[in-house]
Amino acid sequence: MSLFTACRAGVRGFRFGILWGKPIATAHRDTTHTLEPGNDNFDAAINAHDAAVAARQLDIWVGAEPTFTNRESESSEWLNEALGETKERYARRIIETLRRDQPGSLILRTVGRQYPGEDAPRWSLGLYWRRDGNALAEALPADPVDTACDCDERQLTAFWQRLGKVLDSDGWTASVFRIDGDMGLRILFRCDGQATVADPTTEPRLARATLQSQALPPEGICDDLASEGYHLVALGCAPTGPGQSRQPCLELPAFSDAQCFQAFVVRVAAAARETGLGELVWTGFPPPVDATVAWMTVTPDPAVIEVNEAPAATMTEFLHMSRGLFATAQAAGLSPYRLNYNGNLSESGGGGQFTLGGPSAEHSPFFVAPGLLPRLVEYLNRHPSLSYWFAPVYVGSFSQSPRTDENVLESFNELQVALQHLETVDSPSPELLWSSLSPFLVDTSGNAHRSELNIEKLWNPYLPGRGQLGLVEFRAFRMARDAETATSLAAMLRTVAAMLGGRAGSQPLVEWGSRLHDRFALPFYLRQDLGEVFADLENAGLGLEPPITRRLYANGWQHVGNTECGGCRLEVEQAIEFWPLLGDAATHSGGSRLVDASTSRLQLTLRPTGAGPFDSDGWQLLAAGYRLPLRRERDEAGEVLVMGLRFRSFVPWIGLHPSLEAQGPVVLHLLPPGDGWGQRITLYDWQPQGLPYDGLPDTLEEAQRRRRERFVVEEIAACDVPAAVPPPARAVTDCCLDLRRTSAVRQPA
Repeated sequence: MSLFTACRAGVRGFRFGILWGKPIATAHRDTTHTLEPGNDNFDAAINAHDAAVAARQLDIWVGAEPTFTNRESESSEWLNEALGETKERYARRIIETLRRDQPGSLILRTVGRQYPGEDAPRWSLGLYWRRDGNALAEALPADPVDTACDCDERQLTAFWQRLGKVLDSDGWTASVFRIDGDMGLRILFRCDGQATVADPTTEPRLARATLQSQALPPEGICDDLASEGYHLVALGCAPTGPGQSRQPCLELPAFSDAQCFQAFVVRVAAAARETGLGELVWTGFPPPVDATVAWMTVTPDPAVIEVNEAPAATMTEFLHMSRGLFATAQAAGLSPYRLNYNGNLSESGGGGQFTLGGPSAEHSPFFVAPGLLPRLVEYLNRHPSLSYWFAPVYVGSFSQSPRTDENVLESFNELQVALQHLETVDSPSPELLWSSLSPFLVDTSGNAHRSELNIEKLWNPYLPGRGQLGLVEFRAFRMARDAETATSLAAMLRTVAAMLGGRAGSQPLVEWGSRLHDRFALPFYLRQDLGEVFADLENAGLGLEPPITRRLYANGWQHVGNTECGGCRLEVEQAIEFWPLLGDAATHSGGSRLVDASTSRLQLTLRPTGAGPFDSDGWQLLAAGYRLPLRRERDEAGEVLVMGLRFRSFVPWIGLHPSLEAQGPVVLHLLPPGDGWGQRITLYDWQPQGLPYDGLPDTLEEAQRRRRERFVVEEIAACDVPAAVPPPARAVTDCCLDLRRTSAVRQPA
């Protein structure tokens, strides 16, 4: 479920005033373009990663949940709603293309998710195939997907009768009968050779309604007949196609294992072949999955289409699947990112989570190496870059992926106790792992789904059917821009797991306190921390090669602009802001949670452009008339001055601090030591003259042009700059100046 933010009210058409001074040429570095696939030996780097992980003899499979949007549309289904008029058509186009690329696969329209307030389950399109490359069955009747096909009731009746006879053979037993309704052709069968019900009309459960025709119960779907060894198939002509044309449909029961399901598919194909049925819509319960088959779904989510990729045993396999998926989505007219009116680049809107597991629940790396999960919890705590550097725009305590130390203090203290006790157990069982850590991997309301590490499907006894799969989901990831970036992220997580799976002992948790949201809001410190992660991997013999790390360091959405003056370069980057939840206001927004997103944070860095001495003490950088207390740091390029800047970028229609006005555009003054000239940098959030934009940018180049025009640099005489005012102590933290905390914001003339 997505989060609504408190939006800017009204039309963005007001003016910001007149620009004074002489504009000067400014050097800009744009990093939004990604590297072309294969042009930097990326595939070879992924092969090297696979070899390094394989040497650890720990099977680590990786799944992903990429999301795609129609970035040219501003309809509600592509901005905030899960369902809409066009979304399913896009999904059908995607699933049909993927089926053509995977011969012998089967499209299944199984029952989707249903959230509170929704009347019926959402649609779900899935693709099921064998991993060995063989077809599921010969001449398999295919789902017409995006085309209309008429349902011939006589042919469907012949197929129903023939399928009953085919099932009632080879050790299976079947009974064929009718009930009233569109899906009234029924078959009851068993796979174990035991007899079915002698008279099906005496068992009321055999007349049950189809899954797609009813709301889901709160406890989830359950096939009580299948739990007793009976499988009930429903067939009929039902409205499912484009324009709700009537098409031949088969509703699947729940199957307990993949072998039985595949044997059923083979029998369906044989009956269809003998009766000339070439097309069939497969609906019903989701199919069983093991290491021999793959199952991928395409489903609706707020603002996006979400793809639950089949898990990959290697990164080479993951890269191949991701390239095919990204290309298919692009060909269908969907994108992994959005371009805003002002040129800012944002993700699709649905995130891009990853999941680690194994070829089966029993062979999950979290159970084969039971110390892995506790050490992973500790490692994420010690490295905030893994929580924030790759995250969506909304992070922090009330986000969709809060850290364990963003919960209440009492919970974090108890987590330390839990980890200490787990360390004393030689081989903790799956039950002990889940029960020890699940109370802490939640958000502040206790929601187990919203957590940086989601272990709902690890070994959860309260989630029947899908709760004990040995899976751990990583939720602090925004949607990747391309297949290579997605693969780089997955490889990093897989390598960290391989390293921690072979590591003995534990590390104490770090109580970051206020440093977590102060220091690690700035890209400079996140890059440093990410470098420490890469160094750990290198020291463990699992180093990621440069084609991978280059993509992981790249973060083009942060770049605002840069300028050179007096032998130094000032770079402005977007930093992280931790938006607060609006308490009682959340009750006025339906099922979504309302947050105040009106605060922005920037990172300002100043570094020399040459190799000579850097008189850092003589430089002045002013923000809204206040002298920034720059922090002196060093990185691989040498000395650098760093500081964060917070300000209110707009006044929300409902939010915090109703008396605080917007503080943009932000005006900076850069003054070199002993020089009579400096620069005034004005950071606009909108077109500098307040003019409306002529639609959304249609290309990355146009988006880049709009960003550039909002970063205005002018040369000015130092004597024209009012004397700098030291900021009040209450407005300054170790790493940031908060303009909202100044008693008054004095804009320079």
